[in-house]
Amino acid sequence: MPAEPAMKRTITFFDGQNLFYAAKHAFGYLWPNYDPLKLAQAVCQAQGWYLLKTCFYTGVPSPDDDAFWNHFWTAKLAQMGRIGIQTFSRHLKYRNQALRLPDGQMTTILVGSEKGIDVRLALDVVAGARNNTCDVALIFSQDQDLSEVADEVRAISMQQGRWIKVACAFPISPTYSNMRGIDKTDWIRISRPMYDSCLDPRDYRPRGITP
Repeated sequence: MPAEPAMKRTITFFDGQNLFYAAKHAFGYLWPNYDPLKLAQAVCQAQGWYLLKTCFYTGVPSPDDDAFWNHFWTAKLAQMGRIGIQTFSRHLKYRNQALRLPDGQMTTILVGSEKGIDVRLALDVVAGARNNTCDVALIFSQDQDLSEVADEVRAISMQQGRWIKVACAFPISPTYSNMRGIDKTDWIRISRPMYDSCLDPRDYRPRGITP
């Protein structure tokens, strides 16, 4: 069994949209009002881990598809870059999805999807483990597609004879039914007081444009 390091170098990986929707359901917030760096610092401090770097991933709609969210994420990502957060974004891909209305009728809505975002996040987690740049990969997400990352990191740990942990952090509340973190990772639950202590004081929502 590899020895556990006294100082656990940690890189945090934020699935921006997943965290937004979790906080929306758990706490009722209608836009991504969290500060990733503050959240990363708060969770790492609570766990006794040394924060090395914060990485953020999100899909962004084009201005033609959704001017409101394009403006919001463009401004928020720019601010993240200014404070040293490494960001990765791609334009959302849209497809038609059938939806059954309450009266039984069917309609079609346009749904955006984040092609490549989870893949990029997963590759960066694996690279961090393989290159020995971190001891803890802390993922802010509940996306079960990322459970395979934990298997890969565990294999790297065995190959290198090195202690490596994959953990995930996510909001919890009595109103949020999803109480599961990513399978095969350590779960860290974010309470309302912790989340509220890490709010971004800036409001990037554009005036005069409705979502």
